[in-house]
Amino acid sequence: MRAAVLRDHGEPLEIEDVDCPDPSPHGVVVAVEACGVCRSDWHAWQGHGEWVGDRVSDGQILGHEPAGRVVAVGDRVRTVAEGDRVAVPFNLGDGSCPQCLCGHGNVCEDGLALGFQPEAQGAFAEEVHVPHADYNAMRLPNGVAARDMAALGCRFMTAFHALTARGGVGGGDWVAVHGCGGVGLSAVHVADALGARVVAVDIRDAALDLASDLGADAVVNAAGRSGREVTGEVRAASDGGAHVSVDALGVAETCRNSVFSLRRRGTHLQVGLTTDEERGEVSLPVERMAMMEADFKGVRGMPPTRYDELLGLLESGAIEPGRLVRREVTLDDVPDRLAAMTDYGTTGVEVVTEF
Repeated sequence: MRAAVLRDHGEPLEIEDVDCPDPSPHGVVVAVEACGVCRSDWHAWQGHGEWVGDRVSDGQILGHEPAGRVVAVGDRVRTVAEGDRVAVPFNLGDGSCPQCLCGHGNVCEDGLALGFQPEAQGAFAEEVHVPHADYNAMRLPNGVAARDMAALGCRFMTAFHALTARGGVGGGDWVAVHGCGGVGLSAVHVADALGARVVAVDIRDAALDLASDLGADAVVNAAGRSGREVTGEVRAASDGGAHVSVDALGVAETCRNSVFSLRRRGTHLQVGLTTDEERGEVSLPVERMAMMEADFKGVRGMPPTRYDELLGLLESGAIEPGRLVRREVTLDDVPDRLAAMTDYGTTGVEVVTEF
């Protein structure tokens, strides 16, 4: 089969012929119909993450937002059958550790990260293997296109988990979103669906226009402006500060701006991953956070057991992930589309639909 393989960090992915996967006893093989191209793929391609022991190895097939059809099933799988149309979370749990049993499979003690580890080769390929399929393979609702489900992949589900489980966002809350890439725009759209009011922050007018289309009540263009100016405008737009603020990019500036955008007893959600400039470390105003009783919470994906909640919003029409898709690309386009992310040359979500 054809796959996009990382051979050297920072060099274009190689489109190669590799062996098709075979299902493990507890796994299934999925013929990929669509897979999102995510900034996390860009981080992996750049070789980021070594500061937390998370650097992706050469030889890895990237891609972690797949949707497709099951074509082979292991003999221990009970709830997934050949022909089922499924989506797959990037955070693969084993379904049996204490975290999984308590509903926190996104931080499974023995989990794998799809597309980021040799044991979990990714979905920039014609086929992908899904381990522990009874736990990780999520059936698609009838009539949902694979392209739209791929757009619902890690970015949308991470945003949903962040705002609901980690941020506790409810109707009427103010939510600030710093960085309107794929996960940031997903957060804007999900927050709007939850009845929250949203302030979106970015340095690109095109991204802010899309944020407005997806439900942002106010936008702030941060280009060329100080953090004090940006956060002052966010607090003014949100009647004194956000109840929940999201760093959806992961650079020091957006992280600190997110914290300074909060009102008293507000919650910062760290969704974006840092680059080799921050190397996982950001200076924070801890005394201010203590005096305001502000919370700082990390977010990683979403437990597979919460998919039904997200799919319920999708079926109801409250969220429309397909609205974020701005380009459909081929597998051969993936190296160039990753490179375009280096200078923020993409808007919305791009999805591979031809392999």
